Amino acid sequence: MSNPTPHEPGHAVAVEPDAVESIVPLMPLVLPLVGGVLMLLLASIAIYMA
Repeated sequence: MSNPTPHEPGHAVAVEPDAVESIVPLMPLVLPLVGGVLMLLLASIAIYMA
């Protein structure tokens, strides 16, 4: 049979950082920039279609 390594409660488990949690502190900068780029793209499409 296999012999698994025992888990000791005193040791911290290595956990990968979540991608979403790493982006959350940048939201106050990212959202206005992405919104501005989206508005420029939509305005350029509206001008092109007119």
